[in-house]
Amino acid sequence: MRPFAFVNSAWQQRMLLSDLVRRDIASRYRGSAFGVLWSLLTPMLMLAIYTFVFSVIFKARWDSADASRIYFATNLFAGMIVHGLLAECLQRAPLLILQNVNYVKRVVFPLELLCWVSLGSALFHALISLIVLLLFFLISNGYLPLTAPLVLLIWLPLALLTLGLSWLLASLGVFLRDISQIMGSVTTILMFLSPVFYPATALPESFRTLLYLNPLTFFIEQTRNVLIIGIAPNWSQWLLALALGMMIAMAGFAWFQKSRRGFADVL
Repeated sequence: MRPFAFVNSAWQQRMLLSDLVRRDIASRYRGSAFGVLWSLLTPMLMLAIYTFVFSVIFKARWDSADASRIYFATNLFAGMIVHGLLAECLQRAPLLILQNVNYVKRVVFPLELLCWVSLGSALFHALISLIVLLLFFLISNGYLPLTAPLVLLIWLPLALLTLGLSWLLASLGVFLRDISQIMGSVTTILMFLSPVFYPATALPESFRTLLYLNPLTFFIEQTRNVLIIGIAPNWSQWLLALALGMMIAMAGFAWFQKSRRGFADVL
């Protein structure tokens, strides 16, 4: 397998990939009164609920008693966006092949695109949520950090990591049907073991090392840095994350391409 075969595959089929992503997004809202507008209304509603429940009912503060409710809400929502991007893809991955059996048996179809489609759809909803967060931050603070556009660079290694894991889970989901049943629990556990509802500094030093072994910790903290605090990412850590993400993507793609030969026999 060539090192960047997974990129070449998507680029060569980019028109088909674009159509599939649009169809996947539209299918979620087909028949609803508001249509794709729900992709904007849902994050707005969730941001309001998070703000009310955690800062009003539980009276939570982010890193000090002086931190405002707005600051808590923006930090919480930023973490939820990052986790949601990964969780959506991981939950869908084990069923991607099982729900598209016709692509395996009846037509010649680049099955690896299904994971790209899942990622594209998740990125679309994450970007909509990001726009809601930035508008909320602008209205409440009167400015946007100059580092905010760097969030797209922060998410690049995350996208590669998500792709690699999606290819692995999509392949294993064909042979081990139980995987699709446990991914919901796995993503929930991952949410609570990541600094989504709390800053990493809230943990004692003895537990903080374990927290940083979670790959989501880096992406959540760096997303908050560029979107809310306004400081540049840690570029050395970003390069390391990019290299690891590339390796996982290549390994996942290679595994998928090798194992796809057995899909038709199992299905």
